[in-house]
Amino acid sequence: MSIEYSILVGGAAGMGSRRAGLLIAELFSSLGYYVFIYDDYQSLIRGGHSFSNIRISTSKKLSSCSKIDFLIALDKRTWTEHQSELKKEGTLIYNSDRIDISKRQAVGIPAQTIVQDMGGKKIMENIALVSGFAKILGIEWKTLKELLSKEFNKFRNINLQIAKKSFGRNKSLTKIKRIKKKRFPLLTGNQAIAQGAVKAGLSLYFAYPMTPATGILHYLAGRSKDFKTKTIQLENELAVISAALGSAYTGAPSMVGTSGGGFALMTESLSLACQAEIPLVIVNSQRSAPASGVPTYTAQGDLSFCLAAGHGDIVKFLVAPGDAEESCYWAGRLLSLSWEYQTPSILLVDKQISESTFSFDKKVLEKIKPIKYLKGNVRNKYMRYQDTKNGISHLLFPGKRGAVVKATGYEHNETGITIEDELSAQKMQDKRIRKYKEMEKVIEKMQAVKVYGNKKSSRAILAWGSTKGPAKEVAEDLNIKMIQPLVLQPFPVKQIKEAMKGVKNLVLIEGNALGQLGSVLAGQGVKVDTKILKYNSRPFITEEIKRALGKIWKNEKK
Repeated sequence: MSIEYSILVGGAAGMGSRRAGLLIAELFSSLGYYVFIYDDYQSLIRGGHSFSNIRISTSKKLSSCSKIDFLIALDKRTWTEHQSELKKEGTLIYNSDRIDISKRQAVGIPAQTIVQDMGGKKIMENIALVSGFAKILGIEWKTLKELLSKEFNKFRNINLQIAKKSFGRNKSLTKIKRIKKKRFPLLTGNQAIAQGAVKAGLSLYFAYPMTPATGILHYLAGRSKDFKTKTIQLENELAVISAALGSAYTGAPSMVGTSGGGFALMTESLSLACQAEIPLVIVNSQRSAPASGVPTYTAQGDLSFCLAAGHGDIVKFLVAPGDAEESCYWAGRLLSLSWEYQTPSILLVDKQISESTFSFDKKVLEKIKPIKYLKGNVRNKYMRYQDTKNGISHLLFPGKRGAVVKATGYEHNETGITIEDELSAQKMQDKRIRKYKEMEKVIEKMQAVKVYGNKKSSRAILAWGSTKGPAKEVAEDLNIKMIQPLVLQPFPVKQIKEAMKGVKNLVLIEGNALGQLGSVLAGQGVKVDTKILKYNSRPFITEEIKRALGKIWKNEKK
């Protein structure tokens, strides 16, 4: 029997609602449940409204629910804004020192009083509420104590005292069952990306802080000794990609991370990477746009831009994973592919993937292999851009005795010397195009498209990136097919056509206003019958996709 709970904890920025959400998630994870957390916050340091929507389940889920079982309110605004989401039989847990709420199924916890009595700080009121909530769920004190002892180094004792006081004041209203299964660690998408790149051999990570990619920077910097990876924050995105190209040129596998506005600044250097044939991975974590848009919220509006990024005939990989495990795998795989084919790659994620928290299966790391590339030698005259049969040249790095290793943004001959005559220019362009043909072949050998649900259904929905989660759930609930393209450049034409076999009605679902993937599909001869588009800077949830499909199919019958 499937067990599932949806919990929302909220408060003003600075009240610790996100930490409270993570503690609740860790509690359930320790009991064997799968966890998914969607974090919603405004671009504010203090005030406003932030909340974490935590979905707990015995089966893996990758999206939030529209209705919640438990609402934990650190302030009154949380109750005001989310009371309509609480199920009729749902329970409200609130700070009764700060909020006066009259509701039958509500539990008031005097968090402010408890914290003051224990000599704690105001932010520790979140611990009082989490502890009281744990008691309401029938979770044992031993389980909660072990978690809090592990999570807090600083102020551990005072937090434990506050938790114990709140725990003792409340009564159990239900009993959460412990599930006998392997416990999965909780990781954000950004943390998963970092781990995947490190596993493949990442040496240097460069970034300028830009939401929602900043988490990669913080995570790698904080784990530098464990990962043996250097993390460098520079003054802007132009400096970031230029430094990364320089380090990759010298033989250090490098990656950069940014969002749409920062990526826009990097596109000239992306062209340089293609011309100079320098391997590099660029993580673009999308947020609502154009310009600054809604900077702490999500969107899937950068696809067309990323496909066309860079001037000229650009040879690159572009992959859009749909969850933390895919993000981890493809971060590592793209680093390897970039070095194998000596070209840049783009890992296209979004805020929903980058900053959401997932139950993470570490087995995916076993699939990531170390970087390999075509090594050169100095027995003969070394030519950095040797015109080979498959377009891939041998690779050496500056400092190698007997080798002159050049890098240039100009069109060049095989040794790297600038040329301008038409025959030489076409010859080197043909070389890069042959390399792109090899890239197309390797993508078709990989699982570049996934299919879920009823694979024989004539009705199909197609989604990419973070929309995979709710779309997959819809397909499984409605017994229809769901198609997820992962690699978008080079486009896996054979695999997408194989996935489309038997489909008579195709609905495209994506988080932008123009249906950008639809244009890509049309260029490959794939006809989309209807589109479900969302562009209010919030992610899709399962229920709204179901409602939209219901209307589409109802109109079709008419």
